[in-house]
Amino acid sequence: MTHDVTTLVVALKTVTLLLGGLITYFAYKAYRQTGSPALRALALGFAFVTLGAFLAGVADQGIGLDRSLVLVIESGLAALGFAVITYSLYVD
Repeated sequence: MTHDVTTLVVALKTVTLLLGGLITYFAYKAYRQTGSPALRALALGFAFVTLGAFLAGVADQGIGLDRSLVLVIESGLAALGFAVITYSLYVD
């Protein structure tokens, strides 16, 4: 990957982590105020998606794992997170 693309990916991952962290925080804060299981699941789902982005960045830039494995890590946690978010839409 060229230096310019690497810089862009790191910048976009940083934005993803910040926004995902904020969404997770606000969803968790709303859960704490209401006790709603749906909001708890929503916070957990966004936490998984954000964790996937974080771990993929660490695995790629910090550890230097193979990019195929990094993609599997990120995609797996994103899929799990979106499954939990989908569940949150159906829970009472």
